[in-house]
Amino acid sequence: MITSKPNRSYALDIFRGATVALMILVNNPGSWENIFPALRHAEWHGYTLTDFVFPFFLFAIGNSLSFVIPKLQQETSSIFWRKIIRRSLLIFGIGILLNWWPFFQWSDDHLNFKYWENEDGSGVRILGVLQRIAIAYFLSSIIAFYWKKKPIFFLSIGILLAYWILLKYLGGSDPYSREGYIGRTLDIHLLGIAHVYPWENPIIDPEGLLSTLPCIPQVLFGYLIGAFLKKKNLQTITFFETEENTAFHKCFGLLIIGCSFLLISYFWQLDFPYNKKIWSSSFVLLTTGWAVISLASFIFVLDILKLNPHYFNFFTVFGKNPLFIYVFSGLLPLGLNLIRIPSDIGYQSPLSWFYQNICTKISSLAEWNSFFYALFFLILCWSVAYLLDKKKIYIKV
Repeated sequence: MITSKPNRSYALDIFRGATVALMILVNNPGSWENIFPALRHAEWHGYTLTDFVFPFFLFAIGNSLSFVIPKLQQETSSIFWRKIIRRSLLIFGIGILLNWWPFFQWSDDHLNFKYWENEDGSGVRILGVLQRIAIAYFLSSIIAFYWKKKPIFFLSIGILLAYWILLKYLGGSDPYSREGYIGRTLDIHLLGIAHVYPWENPIIDPEGLLSTLPCIPQVLFGYLIGAFLKKKNLQTITFFETEENTAFHKCFGLLIIGCSFLLISYFWQLDFPYNKKIWSSSFVLLTTGWAVISLASFIFVLDILKLNPHYFNFFTVFGKNPLFIYVFSGLLPLGLNLIRIPSDIGYQSPLSWFYQNICTKISSLAEWNSFFYALFFLILCWSVAYLLDKKKIYIKV
């Protein structure tokens, strides 16, 4: 099998990098009002391509754990705890700073400091994408460190079942609705109305505390699949064990696993609908199934068809500094909002000026213009990632 590092599959590297690239693309349109349907999140039940991005990223984190945990298991427990606590707190803290950044905002012609909680009832959001990653990473790492792989699988299924039962029987007459979802009440009471996601009506945090629970199995499934791909010897149906044969059986095994997840998710969603904002158990199985099938596709192309992995360098560059590039993609536009350029429609930031004066002139279809801006921003982020990779700078926490 072609590897980028010893015992490491190129397929995992490309999968992670492609996920980061898609995350940046869908998070940075030129206009939120003009987006192709596939690049929007589902309003409530159901899913779009965009809804797969975050679950795929959590799955990729689990893949990475399959390389990290065996090394940590050779160390003492104190070293393990010190490393995961430090990393989890750093990621969580960076997430809060990203929500607070750039610490000031324009109000008429004045720059005002963004307080933790303002007089108008607004405040800094506590949870978010990085915060969810930190919590899921922390708890999944503990389970992976202390538990064997077969019990981890059954524990993951148990968590998904427990989440389903919790919502179904404590959520009232319509437990999967915005109003009936019990996680909404939990977030508001524990975090405060000023510190939850404010752009949903009624207010509901799509990265809330309770809906982070089923994210743990998502990471653990990624861990188990990563461990499966690391196996050197698999039972085969031929008399000869070759490199191609091993790749074929891994690819075939992943397809069986992925399709099984999709089949179970279909029947589960008949009662517990696919829903990213409450991270339903059926949604976990759906996105995990497609993540596994995507990995199988990369393995087929790279290790069986022997396509040169350098064709995918655009994605692997993102995968070498995934956390830094994601944070950069959030900090840059928010920071540039402090710069105001006078225009016919008032003041604009440099990026909004670029969109209005350059991108909107490209096509008569507003969705394409918004998409072209997202592509420009993606290439800008790629350029930063490429320069870091070229200089062998890899920023980790």
